[in-house]
Amino acid sequence: MLFLEFAGLFFLLPSLIAYAGPRLPGLPVLWVVSALCLVLLRRDSQFDRRQLWRSGPFPKGWTGILIPFCASAAVLLLAVRHWAPELLFDLPKRNPVLWALILCLYPVFSVYPQGLMYRVFFTHRYARMFGSPTLLVLASGVAFAYMHIIFRNAWAMGLSFPAGLLFIARYRETRSLLVSSVEHALYGCMIFTIGLGAFFYQGPMPKF
Repeated sequence: MLFLEFAGLFFLLPSLIAYAGPRLPGLPVLWVVSALCLVLLRRDSQFDRRQLWRSGPFPKGWTGILIPFCASAAVLLLAVRHWAPELLFDLPKRNPVLWALILCLYPVFSVYPQGLMYRVFFTHRYARMFGSPTLLVLASGVAFAYMHIIFRNAWAMGLSFPAGLLFIARYRETRSLLVSSVEHALYGCMIFTIGLGAFFYQGPMPKF
């Protein structure tokens, strides 16, 4: 039963959002499902609720977060500049107000619910099912990447797989949803800034 729950929640549901008509908006579904995950976690006496915030790991974690982030940002920026220069900084130049709103709202309304579902709930609920920590991390990365099928393009899923591995590894290292969410928000805001944000919304995909 647990495996069927896992498959339905992390693979069947995104597939339905992506391809079952009429298309469902991803964010409201994410909010509802993450709220249900939160209820289940809070009802579980074995769950350590401090993991939902826990800012303590931050002072030790900044170097480990910023070094891979800066390297990734540099690589992606150069890739966009080389292969699709028309996309480079497209959103900040074309619609700075929308860009600023995304930077402010995205961490709260998208990143934190995703982290709650794909890291906290995922780890607590399915750790025993996978047995091996390596398999758990890999499964979380695959599930996180597959969730981006709702955008119906390979770029969103491909970029999300290594990111998903990084975010779940960070959460397991710190046991802090806050820390892993801040890291997730950094990458997401960078994506929307340098010109790849068009691949991460439910609309027409740009050519790349």
